[in-house]
Amino acid sequence: MSMISKLRIALAGVAVSAGLTMGSLPASAETITYLLPAPLSLPAFGPFVLAKQRGYYKAEGLDVEFQVGKGGVDVAKQVGAGNAVIGGGIGDTPIIVRPNGIPVKAVAVLGGGALMQLVLDKDKGLKTVKDLKGKTITVLSYQDTTYFALLGMLASQGMTKDDVNAQAAGPVNVWKLFLAGQADAFASTPDWTAQVMMAKKAIEVIPSDQLFKSMAQAIVASDETIQKKPQLVEKVVRATLKGMKDIMADPNSAAADFVKATPELAGKEDFVALSFKLYNQYVYGGQKVLGEMDEGRLSALQDFYVKEGLVKAKTPVKDLYTNQFVK
Repeated sequence: MSMISKLRIALAGVAVSAGLTMGSLPASAETITYLLPAPLSLPAFGPFVLAKQRGYYKAEGLDVEFQVGKGGVDVAKQVGAGNAVIGGGIGDTPIIVRPNGIPVKAVAVLGGGALMQLVLDKDKGLKTVKDLKGKTITVLSYQDTTYFALLGMLASQGMTKDDVNAQAAGPVNVWKLFLAGQADAFASTPDWTAQVMMAKKAIEVIPSDQLFKSMAQAIVASDETIQKKPQLVEKVVRATLKGMKDIMADPNSAAADFVKATPELAGKEDFVALSFKLYNQYVYGGQKVLGEMDEGRLSALQDFYVKEGLVKAKTPVKDLYTNQFVK
C-alpha cells in the first residue's frame, strides 16, 4: 500500500544545537539510514527535518542519512529486511504489514491526533459527512491509510464507499481537483489542507478522529533492531520527538529552519508555518507521554481493518508496537 504516499519531507542542513556545531561529526558518530515513505518535500516531515537541522541527531552521536522508499509498505519491507535501521510510516503500518511476515513495530507515534482530515467545500453547502452522499471525494489512492480513514468516517455515519464517488487522484490532484471545483471533498492531511487554505478556499474541516480513531505518523523499527540495538532506537526516537516538540512550541521559528533545510520551499515560509500550526491543532497534541502508542486505539483500528477485509489476519496487539523508547 502506498501509505501516505508523497507525503513527507526534506532535509539536509546545518545548525547549532546542544553545544554542537553541524560541522565535523564526533569520532563515535554512527551513520544510519532513516527510510521515509515519500519524497522529502512537504512539512509532514518537520520533526525529522528539525532533528537533523538543529543537530539533535548529531547530539545523540548519530549521522542520519535520509533515503526515500516507495511508500509505507516498501519502507516496512526494507526496515524489516535490515536494509534500513529505522523508517517512517503511520501508527497502523504494522497492522497492515505484519500479517505478510514483515517484522516491524511502531516505536513512537508522532501525536495523539490523526493525520487525516476530511475537507469539504463550504461554498456547496457541505458541512457533514452525511452531506457527501452521492458526492465526489478525491483520495490519494485506494491503498492509502487516508482512504481507510475515510472508510472509517463513512462507517461511523452508517455509510459505505458505495454511497460516495471516491476517486484516486494522486498526491497533487487530490487537492487541486478540489480547488478547481471538480471534487466536493477530499481526504486531506495538514499539508494539503494548508495548500487549500492558502488559496482562500471556504472549507469545512472534519478531523478524522472526531468520528474514527485513525492515527498519526509513526517511527517504525524491526523486531531485530529493537532487540539488538535498543539504545540506537531510543536515540532516534528521543531526537525526533525533540524536533516535534520544537514545532509544538514555536511553529514559526520551526518553519524558518525547515525552509533552510529544504531550498525548494524558499519563500514559502508562510505555507510551512501554517502547515505546522495545523499539525499542532489536529495531530501532535493529545498524548500524556509524547510519542506513546495508545494500545486500545490501535486494537480498535485493527478490528476495523479486519472487518473491512483490509488485512487478512489479526496480529496480537502487543506485537504491533512498543512504548519502551518513549517512557
